[in-house]
Amino acid sequence: MKKVLVVDDEPAIVTLLEYNLKQANFEVQSATNGVDALSMAENGHFDIVLLDLMLPQMSGEEVLKQLRMDRNDTPVILLTAKDTEFDKVFGLEMGADDYIPKPFSPREVIARINAVLRRYEKSTSNVDETNAKPTGNVEKTGPFTIDHKKYRVSVNDKNLKLTPKEFELMQYLVSHENQVLSRDQLLQGVWGFDYSGQSRMVDIQIAHLREKIEPDPKQPKYLRTVRGFGYEFSTGDDDAE
Repeated sequence: MKKVLVVDDEPAIVTLLEYNLKQANFEVQSATNGVDALSMAENGHFDIVLLDLMLPQMSGEEVLKQLRMDRNDTPVILLTAKDTEFDKVFGLEMGADDYIPKPFSPREVIARINAVLRRYEKSTSNVDETNAKPTGNVEKTGPFTIDHKKYRVSVNDKNLKLTPKEFELMQYLVSHENQVLSRDQLLQGVWGFDYSGQSRMVDIQIAHLREKIEPDPKQPKYLRTVRGFGYEFSTGDDDAE
């Protein structure tokens, strides 16, 4: 039985989610403010957290930020009334695994939870998806070293300061090295659910990652754009398009 932490300061939403999640055979606990949520998430060994952004005492953004700073990789799905593209991208960049705007249906929430959990279980296995390279704790390719256990990436032995989502993107790209990946493939592989119409999110994250891994981000050497198709990560000597 998977364990879910529901965090929202609206009692009606908490009650709705608790009932439907229990009906779907999840174990459920809840919190109504950010301080309690952070303490429970760090100490309660949950499989996933449903986190509202607008919380008393400590915002959902701060809760998520602190969890990721503490290297707590428990999957987090954001629940919020905010629904602009900026809010979505900002939340996902901070390390959220999915984003559900209010109002929502309990069936959608359960479907999203199951999708995120499936992706998380795949990402923590020792072998990636079909056609991906097997990985151990530490993997090297070209000038890059990826420590999958410590969530670290270095280039020429210099550690890079990546956000959790940048690390996941880098990890996915390296596991599919020399393969051309479409934006939809990257959305599914890194964010784990159907983000139809959110291809700009991929472009933004690619641009951020290039700023950190490329000698010259304007002329990328490793993370190339393949016009009309998507992106390719390679440590070979081919020139970027």
